Amino acid sequence: MDIEQKQNEFIDHFVKRASSLKGSALASVVTEATSHPSLFAFSEILAVPDVVELEGTEHSVYLDVLRLFAYGTWSDYTSNSGRLPELGSDQALKLKQLTVLTLAETNKVLPYDQLMQELDVTNVRELEDFLINECMYAGIVRGKLDQLRRCFEVQFAAGRDLKPEQLGSMIQTLSNWLTTSDNLSVSIQEKIKWADNMCGLNKKHRKEVEERVEDVKKSLSSKADIDIRGHEEVYSEPGGVMDYEEDRSRPKRRRHPIS
Repeated sequence: MDIEQKQNEFIDHFVKRASSLKGSALASVVTEATSHPSLFAFSEILAVPDVVELEGTEHSVYLDVLRLFAYGTWSDYTSNSGRLPELGSDQALKLKQLTVLTLAETNKVLPYDQLMQELDVTNVRELEDFLINECMYAGIVRGKLDQLRRCFEVQFAAGRDLKPEQLGSMIQTLSNWLTTSDNLSVSIQEKIKWADNMCGLNKKHRKEVEERVEDVKKSLSSKADIDIRGHEEVYSEPGGVMDYEEDRSRPKRRRHPIS
Protein backbone atom coordinates (compact mmCIF):
# COMPACT_ATOMS: atom_id res chain seq x y z
CA MET A 1 0.00 0.00 0.00
CA ASP A 2 1.18 3.53 -0.81
CA ILE A 3 2.77 5.42 2.12
CA GLU A 4 0.30 8.31 1.71
CA GLN A 5 -2.68 5.94 1.82
CA LYS A 6 -1.33 3.81 4.65
CA GLN A 7 -1.07 6.71 7.07
CA ASN A 8 -4.69 7.90 6.70
CA GLU A 9 -5.93 5.71 9.52
CA PHE A 10 -3.22 7.05 11.82
CA ILE A 11 -4.14 10.63 10.94
CA ASP A 12 -7.77 9.93 11.83
CA HIS A 13 -6.69 8.34 15.10
CA PHE A 14 -4.62 11.31 16.24
CA VAL A 15 -7.19 13.86 15.05
CA LYS A 16 -9.85 12.19 17.19
CA ARG A 17 -7.54 12.10 20.21
CA ALA A 18 -6.52 15.74 19.79
CA SER A 19 -10.15 16.76 19.45
CA SER A 20 -10.93 15.38 22.92
CA LEU A 21 -8.06 17.05 24.81
CA LYS A 22 -7.00 20.58 25.77
CA GLY A 23 -3.90 22.46 26.93
CA SER A 24 -1.04 20.45 28.38
CA ALA A 25 -2.95 17.22 27.80
CA LEU A 26 -2.17 17.63 24.10
CA ALA A 27 1.56 17.15 24.77
CA SER A 28 1.27 13.37 24.73
CA VAL A 29 -0.67 13.41 21.46
CA VAL A 30 1.93 15.66 19.81
CA THR A 31 4.81 13.50 21.04
CA GLU A 32 3.17 10.25 19.89
CA ALA A 33 2.17 11.68 16.51
CA THR A 34 5.64 13.07 15.77
CA SER A 35 7.24 9.78 16.84
CA HIS A 36 4.94 7.44 14.91
CA PRO A 37 6.91 5.50 12.25
CA SER A 38 4.11 5.58 9.64
CA LEU A 39 2.87 9.15 10.04
CA PHE A 40 4.37 11.84 7.81
CA ALA A 41 1.51 14.37 7.52
CA PHE A 42 0.40 16.68 10.32
CA SER A 43 -1.76 19.43 8.80
CA GLU A 44 -4.99 17.67 9.82
CA ILE A 45 -3.83 17.62 13.44
CA LEU A 46 -2.76 21.26 13.19
CA ALA A 47 -6.27 22.15 12.03
CA VAL A 48 -7.97 20.69 15.12
CA PRO A 49 -9.58 23.66 16.97
CA ASP A 50 -8.16 22.64 20.37
CA VAL A 51 -4.66 22.55 18.86
CA VAL A 52 -5.12 25.93 17.17
CA GLU A 53 -6.14 27.40 20.54
CA LEU A 54 -2.66 26.64 21.91
CA GLU A 55 -1.38 29.71 20.03
CA GLY A 56 -0.27 32.40 22.47
CA THR A 57 -0.66 30.18 25.55
CA GLU A 58 1.99 28.69 27.80
CA HIS A 59 1.54 25.44 25.90
CA SER A 60 2.13 26.94 22.45
CA VAL A 61 5.45 25.07 22.26
CA TYR A 62 3.50 21.93 21.32
CA LEU A 63 1.98 23.83 18.42
CA ASP A 64 5.49 24.87 17.36
CA VAL A 65 6.63 21.24 17.44
CA LEU A 66 3.74 20.20 15.22
CA ARG A 67 4.53 22.98 12.77
CA LEU A 68 8.17 21.91 12.73
CA PHE A 69 7.19 18.37 11.72
CA ALA A 70 4.60 19.60 9.23
CA TYR A 71 6.82 22.10 7.39
CA GLY A 72 10.33 22.17 8.86
CA THR A 73 13.62 20.32 8.56
CA TRP A 74 16.38 19.08 10.83
CA SER A 75 18.38 22.28 10.31
CA ASP A 76 15.30 24.32 11.36
CA TYR A 77 15.26 22.38 14.60
CA THR A 78 18.97 22.73 15.33
CA SER A 79 18.83 26.49 14.69
CA ASN A 80 15.83 26.87 17.06
CA SER A 81 16.57 24.13 19.59
CA GLY A 82 16.82 26.69 22.38
CA ARG A 83 13.10 27.42 22.35
CA LEU A 84 11.88 23.93 21.43
CA PRO A 85 11.72 20.84 23.65
CA GLU A 86 14.42 18.24 23.15
CA LEU A 87 13.38 15.63 20.63
CA GLY A 88 13.40 11.94 21.38
CA SER A 89 15.32 9.52 19.17
CA ASP A 90 12.20 8.52 17.23
CA GLN A 91 11.30 12.19 16.69
CA ALA A 92 14.82 13.01 15.52
CA LEU A 93 14.71 10.12 13.06
CA LYS A 94 11.30 11.26 11.79
CA LEU A 95 12.44 14.85 11.29
CA LYS A 96 15.49 13.69 9.32
CA GLN A 97 13.27 11.54 7.12
CA LEU A 98 11.04 14.56 6.50
CA THR A 99 14.15 16.61 5.67
CA VAL A 100 14.99 14.18 2.84
CA LEU A 101 11.44 14.59 1.49
CA THR A 102 11.80 18.37 1.54
CA LEU A 103 15.11 18.23 -0.35
CA ALA A 104 13.60 15.82 -2.90
CA GLU A 105 10.78 18.27 -3.65
CA THR A 106 13.09 20.65 -5.50
CA ASN A 107 15.92 18.45 -6.73
CA LYS A 108 15.89 14.87 -7.99
CA VAL A 109 19.66 14.51 -7.67
CA LEU A 110 20.83 15.06 -4.10
CA PRO A 111 24.61 15.30 -3.55
CA TYR A 112 25.98 13.34 -0.62
CA ASP A 113 27.70 16.43 0.74
CA GLN A 114 24.41 18.34 0.89
CA LEU A 115 22.61 15.43 2.56
CA MET A 116 25.34 14.95 5.17
CA GLN A 117 25.25 18.63 6.03
CA GLU A 118 21.44 18.80 6.27
CA LEU A 119 21.18 15.59 8.31
CA ASP A 120 24.23 16.06 10.54
CA VAL A 121 25.78 12.84 9.22
CA THR A 122 29.55 12.54 9.37
CA ASN A 123 30.35 9.86 6.77
CA VAL A 124 29.05 8.30 3.57
CA ARG A 125 28.46 4.84 5.07
CA GLU A 126 26.17 6.27 7.74
CA LEU A 127 24.33 8.36 5.14
CA GLU A 128 23.76 5.42 2.78
CA ASP A 129 22.57 3.21 5.64
CA PHE A 130 20.09 5.93 6.62
CA LEU A 131 18.80 6.37 3.07
CA ILE A 132 18.39 2.62 2.58
CA ASN A 133 17.09 1.50 5.97
CA GLU A 134 15.12 4.54 7.12
CA CYS A 135 13.92 6.05 3.86
CA MET A 136 13.70 3.52 1.04
CA TYR A 137 12.67 0.56 3.21
CA ALA A 138 10.12 2.83 4.90
CA GLY A 139 8.60 3.53 1.48
CA ILE A 140 8.85 7.31 1.63
CA VAL A 141 11.40 7.52 -1.19
CA ARG A 142 12.67 5.39 -4.04
CA GLY A 143 15.90 6.00 -5.84
CA LYS A 144 19.44 4.99 -6.66
CA LEU A 145 22.60 5.49 -4.66
CA ASP A 146 25.42 6.54 -6.99
CA GLN A 147 28.67 6.03 -5.08
CA LEU A 148 30.80 7.07 -8.02
CA ARG A 149 29.08 10.45 -8.39
CA ARG A 150 28.39 10.65 -4.63
CA CYS A 151 24.72 11.43 -4.98
CA PHE A 152 21.23 10.03 -4.43
CA GLU A 153 19.05 9.95 -7.55
CA VAL A 154 15.42 10.32 -6.47
CA GLN A 155 12.78 8.46 -8.47
CA PHE A 156 9.88 8.98 -6.05
CA ALA A 157 9.32 10.92 -2.83
CA ALA A 158 6.19 11.13 -0.69
CA GLY A 159 4.64 14.55 -0.42
CA ARG A 160 4.77 16.73 2.69
CA ASP A 161 2.20 19.11 4.15
CA LEU A 162 1.78 22.35 2.24
CA LYS A 163 2.56 25.55 4.07
CA PRO A 164 -0.37 27.99 4.13
CA GLU A 165 1.56 30.41 1.90
CA GLN A 166 2.10 27.61 -0.63
CA LEU A 167 -1.61 27.03 -1.23
CA GLY A 168 -1.95 29.93 -3.67
CA SER A 169 0.94 28.64 -5.76
CA MET A 170 -0.44 25.10 -5.67
CA ILE A 171 -3.90 26.29 -6.74
CA GLN A 172 -2.32 28.22 -9.63
CA THR A 173 -0.29 25.18 -10.64
CA LEU A 174 -3.38 22.98 -10.63
CA SER A 175 -5.33 25.63 -12.53
CA ASN A 176 -2.60 25.77 -15.18
CA TRP A 177 -2.58 21.99 -15.38
CA LEU A 178 -6.37 21.96 -15.81
CA THR A 179 -6.17 24.55 -18.60
CA THR A 180 -3.44 22.56 -20.34
CA SER A 181 -5.48 19.37 -19.97
CA ASP A 182 -8.56 21.07 -21.46
CA ASN A 183 -6.54 22.36 -24.41
CA LEU A 184 -5.01 18.94 -24.92
CA SER A 185 -8.45 17.34 -24.80
CA VAL A 186 -9.74 19.74 -27.47
CA SER A 187 -6.67 19.03 -29.62
CA ILE A 188 -7.20 15.28 -29.27
CA GLN A 189 -10.88 15.59 -30.21
CA GLU A 190 -9.93 17.60 -33.30
CA LYS A 191 -7.39 14.98 -34.33
CA ILE A 192 -9.96 12.22 -33.78
CA LYS A 193 -12.43 14.14 -35.97
CA TRP A 194 -9.75 14.63 -38.65
CA ALA A 195 -8.88 10.93 -38.51
CA ASP A 196 -12.57 9.99 -38.86
CA ASN A 197 -12.91 12.29 -41.88
CA MET A 198 -9.79 10.86 -43.48
CA CYS A 199 -11.05 7.35 -42.83
CA GLY A 200 -14.35 8.24 -44.53
CA LEU A 201 -12.55 9.77 -47.50
CA ASN A 202 -10.31 6.74 -47.83
CA LYS A 203 -13.30 4.41 -47.78
CA LYS A 204 -15.04 6.54 -50.42
CA HIS A 205 -11.90 6.60 -52.60
CA ARG A 206 -11.47 2.85 -52.22
CA LYS A 207 -15.06 2.28 -53.25
CA GLU A 208 -14.63 4.52 -56.31
CA VAL A 209 -11.45 2.66 -57.31
CA GLU A 210 -13.17 -0.71 -56.91
CA GLU A 211 -16.11 0.50 -59.04
CA ARG A 212 -13.72 1.74 -61.74
CA VAL A 213 -11.91 -1.61 -61.72
CA GLU A 214 -15.23 -3.41 -62.14
CA ASP A 215 -16.17 -1.08 -65.02
CA VAL A 216 -12.84 -1.79 -66.74
CA LYS A 217 -13.33 -5.53 -66.24
CA LYS A 218 -16.81 -5.37 -67.74
CA SER A 219 -15.54 -3.26 -70.66
CA LEU A 220 -12.72 -5.70 -71.39
CA SER A 221 -15.07 -8.65 -71.11
CA SER A 222 -17.54 -7.07 -73.58
CA LYS A 223 -14.75 -6.32 -76.09
CA ALA A 224 -13.46 -9.87 -75.84
CA ASP A 225 -16.95 -11.26 -76.58
CA ILE A 226 -17.26 -9.02 -79.67
CA ASP A 227 -13.84 -10.14 -80.99
CA ILE A 228 -14.70 -13.81 -80.56
CA ARG A 229 -18.00 -13.46 -82.36
CA GLY A 230 -16.24 -11.62 -85.21
CA HIS A 231 -13.78 -14.45 -85.73
CA GLU A 232 -16.54 -17.04 -85.71
CA GLU A 233 -18.42 -15.15 -88.43
CA VAL A 234 -15.34 -14.93 -90.67
CA TYR A 235 -14.62 -18.67 -90.60
CA SER A 236 -18.24 -19.73 -91.01
CA GLU A 237 -18.97 -17.77 -94.35
CA PRO A 238 -19.81 -20.10 -97.46
CA GLY A 239 -17.79 -20.06 -100.68
CA GLY A 240 -14.30 -18.93 -101.41
CA VAL A 241 -12.72 -21.78 -99.53
CA MET A 242 -13.07 -25.38 -100.57
CA ASP A 243 -13.04 -28.08 -98.03
CA TYR A 244 -10.20 -30.53 -98.54
CA GLU A 245 -12.33 -33.63 -98.00
CA GLU A 246 -14.88 -32.32 -100.45
CA ASP A 247 -12.15 -31.91 -103.06
CA ARG A 248 -10.94 -35.48 -102.61
CA SER A 249 -14.39 -36.95 -103.11
CA ARG A 250 -14.88 -35.45 -106.55
CA PRO A 251 -14.00 -37.69 -109.60
CA LYS A 252 -10.76 -36.97 -111.29
CA ARG A 253 -10.76 -35.69 -114.84
CA ARG A 254 -8.98 -37.93 -117.29
CA ARG A 255 -6.24 -36.31 -119.20
CA HIS A 256 -6.05 -37.10 -123.00
CA PRO A 257 -2.71 -37.14 -124.75
CA ILE A 258 -2.24 -34.52 -127.32
CA SER A 259 -1.76 -35.98 -130.78
